[in-house]
Amino acid sequence: MKVELIAYTPDADKIVAAAAKLCYAKSDINSLMDKLTPDKVESFLNMLDGLGHESPVEHAVFTFGIEGVSRALLAQITRHRIASFSVQSQRYVDKSGFDYITPPEIAEIPEALEEFKAAMEEDSRHYARLKEILSRERCKRLIASGMDAAEARKAADKSANEDARFVLPNACDTRMIVTMNVRSLRNFFRLRCCSRAQWEIREVATEMLRLCRSVAPLLFSKAGPSCLNGKCSEGAFSCGRMAEVRKKFSEL
Repeated sequence: MKVELIAYTPDADKIVAAAAKLCYAKSDINSLMDKLTPDKVESFLNMLDGLGHESPVEHAVFTFGIEGVSRALLAQITRHRIASFSVQSQRYVDKSGFDYITPPEIAEIPEALEEFKAAMEEDSRHYARLKEILSRERCKRLIASGMDAAEARKAADKSANEDARFVLPNACDTRMIVTMNVRSLRNFFRLRCCSRAQWEIREVATEMLRLCRSVAPLLFSKAGPSCLNGKCSEGAFSCGRMAEVRKKFSEL
């Protein structure tokens, strides 16, 4: 997989501190910004965290490019509805010979890996064959209706993707651009950086958090799974490795 931070609010820590301070300040915005030294920004953000005042962090947004992930991950990440998603379309993009994502546990067992690869190859064959049949029959109908042959073939090929995609597996690769504000990201990291989250989305979330910390360290210093700043939210389902998890994310 590949995760990139492709755009973000410049000086996000200061913007959020300014937005929060504005609620209680008489001064104009430019004066307020000028007075926010790095020490004051850090102090104000720490105070916000202590108060649980989260709405100001919505002023900072981060946009990620995510590639080499599965459609299974897509189904999970889009559950985070306070976000914007642009995803490669299987309706308009030909997925013949598609790439696929192999779960690590399958990759570690030769017999399972062999079975998995065979399933992917079979799905690919079915997809290609369905496209061929659908395109051929659609082309015939379009020509019969009076469309130019070259245009009919082009339209039929494009149309064939729409129904052939139904045989594509969850493992099929996809790519997306995702934008979230800081409040949504913190919630995303709390849920998806947890060791009980599905392995693929956990890896994506952890890399997203690392990238966020690199450009807005104060806003994301406490971001991560719930056990990073308190007790585990999983209750009886806790992984029981809180010390290990805390160490990992403190060093991220």
